[in-house]
Amino acid sequence: MNILITILIGILKIVLPAVIERVEPRFREADPQIALRDKLRAKIKQTWPVMVMLMMLLVPGCGREAVYVPDGTPVRLRETVRNAKVWVVDKDKNVLAAEMDLPEGWYCLLAD
Repeated sequence: MNILITILIGILKIVLPAVIERVEPRFREADPQIALRDKLRAKIKQTWPVMVMLMMLLVPGCGREAVYVPDGTPVRLRETVRNAKVWVVDKDKNVLAAEMDLPEGWYCLLAD
């Protein structure tokens, strides 16, 4: 049994260095890739504020146009608003919460 262990250890001493030599170059080849990755990360860290500023300048131009409507100015609905929450005054002048459809073409106005 001791003879088998001795032979196995001798074979491993010969084979393992050859296997390790074949494996090591793979790790050495990856070093330039790691350096490139670190270089790119550093470049991004330097330029990200500029990129964010460019995005902030460009993104608002892609949206819809906003129009300012002063208080008290009536506006006309372009399409029907379904289940709009409204305040309704009954015959006894009580204000009640209700829901209704506001049809296209109706005018809306701020009530004080």
